[in-house]
Amino acid sequence: MSRIEKSIEVNVPIGTAYNQWTQFESFPQFMEGVKSVTQTDDSHLTWKAELGGEIKEWHAEIIEQTPDKVVAWKSIDGATNAGFVRFESMGPDRTLVTLMMDYEPEGFREKVGAALGFVGNRVEGDLERFKEFIERRGAPTGAYRGEIEGGREVRP
Repeated sequence: MSRIEKSIEVNVPIGTAYNQWTQFESFPQFMEGVKSVTQTDDSHLTWKAELGGEIKEWHAEIIEQTPDKVVAWKSIDGATNAGFVRFESMGPDRTLVTLMMDYEPEGFREKVGAALGFVGNRVEGDLERFKEFIERRGAPTGAYRGEIEGGREVRP
């Protein structure tokens, strides 16, 4: 299992950064290699992405989601991965966004890419593009303010 942890400071309030991150279907606009993310209900997503030169599809479950704090997930089939995105206010118009992800590289290409730090570089680039995306917009494309624990919504 490989682990990546990257952070970036974005110049928007915490609610703006968090609300945008809950708009999973917008991820292809700033995540390299992500072809689509389809949200099937409040806590389940279907991902399609190019990994190691191949298109892969997997399903993920949001296992924890607390407004303005954290979104955590785990894959339930396909590409093995799990992690969280944490949000920390750095002032009225600044937010520290930290992404931590564990993943299991599959096949020779993915294992070499992981060893050479390609995935970490991709995640760092994705966070930079997220920063540009949300700072340019100044407002999220939508918001989900529900709370999820153990994969189930506990408060809408």
